[in-house]
Amino acid sequence: MKVIYTYTDEAPALATHSLLPVIEAFAGKAGVDVETRDISLAARILAQFGLADDALAELGELATTPEANIIKLPNVSASIPQLKAAIAELQKAGHAIPDYPEDAAADPEARAKYDAVKGSAVNPVLREGNSDRRAPASVKGFAKKHPHSMGAWSKDTKSHVTTMSDGDFRHSETSVTLDAPAELRIEHLAADGTRTVLKKSLPVLAGEIVDGSVMRKAALDAFLAEQIADAKAQGVLFSVHLKATMMKISDPIIFGHAVRQFFPTVFAEYGADLASVGADPNDGLASVLTALGKLPADKREAIEKAITAGYETGPSLAMVDSGKGITNLHVPSDVIIDASMPAAIRTSGQMWNAQDALQDTKFVIPDSSYAALYAETVDFCRENGAFDPTTMGTTPNVGLMAQKAEEYGSHDKTFEISAAGKVQVVDAADGRVLLSHDVEPGDIWRACQTKDAPVRNWVELAVSRARATGAPAVFWLDETRAHDAEVLKKVRAQLAELDTDGLTIEIMDVAAATRYTLARAKAGEDTISVTGNVLRDYLTDLFPIMELGTSAKMLSIVPLMNGGGLFETGAGGSAPKHVQQLVRENHLRWDSLGEFLALAVSLEFLADKTGNPQAKILGRALDDATGTLLETGKSPSRKVGEIDNRGSHFYLALYWARALAAQTEDAELAKTFAPLAEQLAADEEKIVGELVGVQGSPVELGGYYFVDKAKTDEIMRPSATLNAVIAEF
Repeated sequence: MKVIYTYTDEAPALATHSLLPVIEAFAGKAGVDVETRDISLAARILAQFGLADDALAELGELATTPEANIIKLPNVSASIPQLKAAIAELQKAGHAIPDYPEDAAADPEARAKYDAVKGSAVNPVLREGNSDRRAPASVKGFAKKHPHSMGAWSKDTKSHVTTMSDGDFRHSETSVTLDAPAELRIEHLAADGTRTVLKKSLPVLAGEIVDGSVMRKAALDAFLAEQIADAKAQGVLFSVHLKATMMKISDPIIFGHAVRQFFPTVFAEYGADLASVGADPNDGLASVLTALGKLPADKREAIEKAITAGYETGPSLAMVDSGKGITNLHVPSDVIIDASMPAAIRTSGQMWNAQDALQDTKFVIPDSSYAALYAETVDFCRENGAFDPTTMGTTPNVGLMAQKAEEYGSHDKTFEISAAGKVQVVDAADGRVLLSHDVEPGDIWRACQTKDAPVRNWVELAVSRARATGAPAVFWLDETRAHDAEVLKKVRAQLAELDTDGLTIEIMDVAAATRYTLARAKAGEDTISVTGNVLRDYLTDLFPIMELGTSAKMLSIVPLMNGGGLFETGAGGSAPKHVQQLVRENHLRWDSLGEFLALAVSLEFLADKTGNPQAKILGRALDDATGTLLETGKSPSRKVGEIDNRGSHFYLALYWARALAAQTEDAELAKTFAPLAEQLAADEEKIVGELVGVQGSPVELGGYYFVDKAKTDEIMRPSATLNAVIAEF
């Protein structure tokens, strides 16, 4: 068994250039092989066209075996604008790949290849197990002793969450559990009887849950128009919160509706002109503005004037970057709900306006499936004030995600409807209709599926964690929602077979579970949240950001169903801003704490699997070093001229070597690391000087999605002294 360390994107990838040489040097002394696999967006694009090894496919196969020991860093879940930017970089670097085909029919082969890397293409392949995500005791303890800042809430705040009460995915959902294996087909039956196959083959297993739901265009547009008008009337910011990276088909379309409704006159009067130059509001307002340059000057000026009038007559928009005029509606991947909502909740429930000041906000979450999480949290903080990190309890999560568990996204089964009629899921063998929805043009219909074995494994993991911690385990499931009702049948059957004596196991809908968990957290009590895939994403950002200041400090373990292990290193929502600062100032404030935590568990996992006691000592010493790093304040600073990610890696190496030299379980290992610890300590001032001394000036990575790795090595390893010590070890 080896440690497979993934090379991904943005700040985590940059950090890898600095940290990986340390990991390889230390692991090698304990007989542990470390190998890398490039699953970055750029590498995955190249693999689709046969220009690079398909590392993701290889890891997907490995994840189904007992030999899997994968450390997975955050990666880009590409929206179309991000995908196009990555394609452009690769083309500029000389790779012969085609442009992204806007019209799938123009080049269906290329479109299919690019569609395979859009959105959350990595996680469903690797996650052959369910998620156990929690704050390590040392990290939680540090947060209590050294609390991060939390904005003060006012009971008079007008900030609030709003969501649809009908016509959305939640209210239209229907669900069925298959008794036997089958091959299903998804088809559209038009009003005139024309039958169009949307998905020819959808194989399902016995016990598999299949859902169908529809977001109705008319209801969505009416809802958005109403919220825009209400935001104007209340004098609050208008802000749409979606997940256009993960839900890569449905949510960009919903985002496009928000752009159209905010500028109704623009699209009513100039829609044809905009369409003629490829201006697609689904890609955001920025894409529309860019496309204007292709129009004649008089037409462009008229549309620009109409857009300016739209800003003036509409409510103020929440801003992504006030200084650059980038609004909430500019790019669909700029405001991702599980990053944007916790950040707003942490800062008094407000967002930034065009004057670069915080302002009360209307948080618009169209689909109501999970909006209650944020609505209840905003209401709770309005009434009770901000949470106190020094006293609040912790909320670990057991998440259902094995074998895709497609409770959301379901990209290959999501369709924008072109004609009125019905969308049906039928049994291909006998034509029996299992699910059916009436649809109108512009509606968004999707199917999702959840296999039986992952659900049973998920329940077992939840009970195991409840037994290990003594904390209540709450299944966030709503009996009145079709999908949840089917899942609950399996949950209750599995719970009946398990020993739950003495445990507190609860089942609550999203609103009730949120209130219960928040009240306990406020009182300093711990609660295990047991959730499906979407809420796993949402909760493992929301609670860690309140508890720890960042979700990057969470320990994320995925016990793979076939005996291997996947160790995830936290969330990457802030990664783009970190890259921007590095390029501007040669200072990377990305915190690799998640990587430290994951590696320690990975080493202990390998030790248990292979009988390598030195690997276990290595893992324990890394835990000790991580604790020392936190206590001595050697995490990356936000300020230029202070230690950043690279300095943090140096101190980790120093403290890790010291811990290994001081341990008494293995004298040979102690003897091996003692000279390294002494050398690093002796060179501390010189090394830190070299690491900090390069800061303050811009650097050139050679790309964003496709960096020049030699240049990046030089940037991320600027200490010749440290490099020499590690190389000679």
